[in-house]
Amino acid sequence: MTIFRIPPLAEQEKIAELLSTADQEIELLQENLEYLKAEKIALMQQLLTGKCRVKVT
Repeated sequence: MTIFRIPPLAEQEKIAELLSTADQEIELLQENLEYLKAEKIALMQQLLTGKCRVKVT
């Protein structure tokens, strides 16, 4: 049987704050990723339909 030590309340609060901050950062990164994916799709559509021309040098 494994016994876990429960940290003091102050330490629990610090851990919770750290995890909350990490969750917020992950959420922002996921939103940014979704935006970039949509931007990529839009740019690909413009390029593949000829709406946007690219100079080849």
